[in-house]
Amino acid sequence: MAFADKILTFYRSLELPNLPAGVDAMNPYQDATAYDLSEQFYRRFYSDDKPRRIIMGINPGRFGGGLTGVPFTDPLKLEQRFGIKNDLKKKVELSADFIYTMIDAYGGPKKFYSRYYINSVCPLGFVRDGKNLNYYDIRELQEAIEPFVVDSIQRQLDFGIDRKAAYCLGEGKNFAYLDKLNRQHGFFKEVVPLSHPRFIMQYKRKHIPAYVADYLKKLK
Repeated sequence: MAFADKILTFYRSLELPNLPAGVDAMNPYQDATAYDLSEQFYRRFYSDDKPRRIIMGINPGRFGGGLTGVPFTDPLKLEQRFGIKNDLKKKVELSADFIYTMIDAYGGPKKFYSRYYINSVCPLGFVRDGKNLNYYDIRELQEAIEPFVVDSIQRQLDFGIDRKAAYCLGEGKNFAYLDKLNRQHGFFKEVVPLSHPRFIMQYKRKHIPAYVADYLKKLK
């Protein structure tokens, strides 16, 4: 089974446990339109059996992966960069802007995606009061989803993930949590923290070249 088939089978099976009151999940893979978009993307870049290292964000946002089904890829990038036409609202996601700046510096999508697979610590996203919610923002949410998170990581290892290193987007709470889980379960030999794209684009925009260089230095 190709890497793409394993990804798509995994996504279609995702179901979250009961969530705290007021928290809603985003599951684009239950939506026919979003699933079709993600399928086009994954079949383009992952129709092989090459091993890849994993890069893990926090959880999908409502303007990127939570909408398109492709982590850190908004509807505009799907259409403009890859010709994957869609009728979704063409709102730019800041994190996606940085990720694709980095991917271009790496050598372009074809080269990058042949070596890396991007997902998140929690592969489904959350909203509360119409706004993005990180899994660690509410203790009860983090506790509720931990078995789901552990199972999701374990299942993705079977895709053909190179377990020598995983890369964590976010050097604070996301890294602390993933590193804790890794010490408990031994998923990877090491977890390497990277500055989160949203933090870079919101607070360190003048230093984007330096952050891109840091990513390229750490991504081996």
